Amino acid sequence: MKIDYRETTNDLLKRIDIHKQFGGRDIDQWMLDLLQPAKGSRILDVGCGAGKQCFLYHEYTGGEAEITGGDVNEELLAKARAENAKLGEPVTFIPLDFNERFPFDDDQFDLESCCFAIYYAADIPATIREMHRVLKPGGRLFTSGPMPENKQMFYDVIKEATGQTIPPMPGSSRYKSGILEAMKTTFASVDVHIFENPLTFPTVEPFIAYTRASLSEDRKLWTSLFSGKDEFEQVMAAITDVAQKRLERDGKLVMTKVVGGFVATK
Repeated sequence: MKIDYRETTNDLLKRIDIHKQFGGRDIDQWMLDLLQPAKGSRILDVGCGAGKQCFLYHEYTGGEAEITGGDVNEELLAKARAENAKLGEPVTFIPLDFNERFPFDDDQFDLESCCFAIYYAADIPATIREMHRVLKPGGRLFTSGPMPENKQMFYDVIKEATGQTIPPMPGSSRYKSGILEAMKTTFASVDVHIFENPLTFPTVEPFIAYTRASLSEDRKLWTSLFSGKDEFEQVMAAITDVAQKRLERDGKLVMTKVVGGFVATK
C-alpha cells in the first residue's frame, strides 16, 4: 500500500510548536522516561525529521551515545544538520528511506525509534523486519503514533463544518492495527504504552493554526474536502465558524492527543 503523502517542513514544525505551547503533558519526557537510553549505546532514529529525537537522546545520555538519524526529506535533514553543527555535530544524519533496505549490517543498534512516521511505510511488515534486522539481540524498537481515538474533537469540528466523512488517516487507521500486528509477529515481545495529552485552546486562533497546518494544500490525504486554494479557504472559514461557536459554548477548546508507544524487544 503506497501512501501518497509527504509532510511539509513548515506544517510539521507548526504542529510541534502548538503541542509545546498548549499541551498539558510533555511527550518528550514521557518517551525518555519510558526508554531511558543508555550511555555507550548505539541509537538509530528512523524518520528523524529535523532531528528532535536525536537531540533528546544526545542530551539525555550526556553525549555518551552513538546516535544516527535518517530521513527521506532533504529539507528536514538540512535543518537537523544545521542544528547539529551548532552542537558540535554529535549526531550523524543520513538519507534513509524506510521503504528500502537500511544501509547497515545486521545487529548494529541497541535502540531504534520511529516517531510519528512508520504508518507511512508502503509495506509495513517489510519495514518492521528491516528494523528488526539492524537491532542487536535484546535491542529495542520504539514506535509512536496516533491511536484511533486520537484528537476526536478535531475531526468532529471538521465533520460538522463540511458535512463530509473524514478520509482515512494513515496514522489512526493503520497504527494500532497494522503496525502493532507486524511488530508482534516479528519481535520476541511488544509492550503497549498510552500517552494522553489534552491541548487546551483558550481562543480559537491556535486551534485554527493547527487545523490549517493539518489541512494545507500539499496534504494529499485531505483532497476529498477541497481541490484548490479557494475551496481550501472556504473549508477553513466553515471550520473557524464551528470552532468559534464551540468556544463560546464551552469557554475553551480541548483536543486530546492519544498516542500509542509500542516497545518491541528483539
